[in-house]
Amino acid sequence: MSRLGNLGARLYRGEVGYDFIRNRKIWYGVSILITITAVIGLAVGGLNMGIEFKGGAVFTTNTSAKISTAEATDVATEASGHQAIVQELGNGGLRIQITEVDTPTANKIKETLSDELGIPAEKINADLVGPSWGEQIANKAWTGLWVFMILVVVYLAIAFEWRMAVAALIALIHDITITVGVYALVGFEVTPGTVIGLLTILGYSLYDTVVVFDSLKEGQKDITKQTRYTYSEIANRSINSTLVRSINTTVVALLPVAGLLFIGGGVLGAGMLNDISLSLFVGLAAGAYSSIFIATPLVADLKERDPQMKALKKRVLAKRAAAAAKGEFPDDGPQDRREGSSQDAETAGTAIGRPRSPGHTPGKR
Repeated sequence: MSRLGNLGARLYRGEVGYDFIRNRKIWYGVSILITITAVIGLAVGGLNMGIEFKGGAVFTTNTSAKISTAEATDVATEASGHQAIVQELGNGGLRIQITEVDTPTANKIKETLSDELGIPAEKINADLVGPSWGEQIANKAWTGLWVFMILVVVYLAIAFEWRMAVAALIALIHDITITVGVYALVGFEVTPGTVIGLLTILGYSLYDTVVVFDSLKEGQKDITKQTRYTYSEIANRSINSTLVRSINTTVVALLPVAGLLFIGGGVLGAGMLNDISLSLFVGLAAGAYSSIFIATPLVADLKERDPQMKALKKRVLAKRAAAAAKGEFPDDGPQDRREGSSQDAETAGTAIGRPRSPGHTPGKR
């Protein structure tokens, strides 16, 4: 078995683990800092909305121009009075994008480009995009986002419980805020592809969260009938048992997206790939982080306020204190997973939330 596979098996059995829940304030602080940075970037720089949202014109030449891309950018910017975005096409032609221009202005720009580029006007295609169309796209995106959020909350509240639904919703908002903030900080153009990417990452983020929640739901069965673990400890063991799986799925999903972003957009210069690949890359990473460090710790915080969970925690701690006073080392605390201990073989196969029956005898079935 590989090292990662062996680690995953040991994490699943509870032989090793990291206390994510105990250090949750650190993760909350990191998330708050990142979110504040994203909000500041959004407030100061704003989003670089694409032509689909602002409206404008796109000029495409079918033949090679006599000037460079940089020179074409200067010509188009001077002719329109707005910053132009120029991309070189595979056939040697140019794609010139200028926002916030109307039809009369677009005709004048086309004539200027024809003169400066040395290309007949009939060989320059001009496509106009009205701002109302972009507004419709934005409204539909917001509608889809809110409908998705509502359905997620309803489903999780029914399948799990309301605390998990609230935690998942906060994690999703956390992921969207960070992704949008990164767009504002790096200045990448926001296009319909970006919106599609944002809606896509919500599914990935929710998938990782539901995997942990499902393990937690199984682990908390009959939780008040045992005195081995507190709710936070069961939540922490649920994170550890699914940790390697979450890492594997995230890495596998990030690799092709990283190829689109860094190789396709960066090395090959296919800038149109950046709009969707950046949202996917940042969103996938943020979703994996929030599922482990935000969603489940929030559930534990909310659940530990329940009177039954408070009473359970008192019983568990009282039992451990009594055992410690007698100089015993009980196998009902998180420290019972010592490497090589005689208890390990017995407790490794015991599922969380399904404690051994009172009549259970080691070695007998």
